[in-house]
Amino acid sequence: MINRYRWWEYLLIYLGMAVLLIFILAPFLEAFLVSLRPLDSLFSVPYRFVSDHMSFKAYVTMWQSVPLLWRYMLNSFFVAGSVTVLGLIAIIPAAYAFSRFEFRGRGLLMGAFLSVNMVSGAVLIIPLYKVMQSLGLLNSYISMIAPGVAFVIPTGIWLLRSYLVKIPKELEEAALVDGAGRLYILVRVIIPVALPGIMVVAITTFIAAYAQQFLYALTFNSVNELNPLPVGLYQFFGRQKVVWNELMAASLIGIIPVMLLYVFLQKFIVAGLTSGAVKE
Repeated sequence: MINRYRWWEYLLIYLGMAVLLIFILAPFLEAFLVSLRPLDSLFSVPYRFVSDHMSFKAYVTMWQSVPLLWRYMLNSFFVAGSVTVLGLIAIIPAAYAFSRFEFRGRGLLMGAFLSVNMVSGAVLIIPLYKVMQSLGLLNSYISMIAPGVAFVIPTGIWLLRSYLVKIPKELEEAALVDGAGRLYILVRVIIPVALPGIMVVAITTFIAAYAQQFLYALTFNSVNELNPLPVGLYQFFGRQKVVWNELMAASLIGIIPVMLLYVFLQKFIVAGLTSGAVKE
């Protein structure tokens, strides 16, 4: 039986949690306060977190500064959703194959997938641009979706494979005895059981694709109506000054949908992350 914590151990635990929450929430709080301050008081000396004449005016004027802000948000959701769906189509069967089959070069391939995560997208931006140009894919959604899919697949395979390994092979053996094929087993047996792990991979992929759209969109696309949110926010950077209060307001509006998505789907994330933690 595990001994209960002493009072000072509880105190240290809660203090540590409080410090962690402060570091996590402080940037969001400061961004919210910046969005409320007038532009001329943002760089006042001495610096004050709360200044005079704070209001929600920036949340109204930002739509005038960037009229297509809603379009940019929808573009980000479309690109991130497409990357997630296309990525899962490749990740699920690949992770299943790596978790169940023994074949030559499996370890080498897994190591190669892991090494892809160590390469920044900026290193490949010029070759990718030439590829997109030769295929005639510039100034299209595909030019932003395809590189995103390529970079999320290795991470997704690693995450989902570790989950599929924990699924008992007896489930597949029983289905094989009944005459089921591998594709049927994957769709009707493995995927329903592995749904929490798949949701973890899907949410992780979506958040990564939603947040990392700036480089590809800025390089491969010059059509304003197709820009995702990060490039749309870039328009707040003027030649003479940066409209920081409107930029922070638009940034907070842009991340709210992703935060709500995470809140509503957190039970799947917890289920996926804690699966296998208890030995039966």
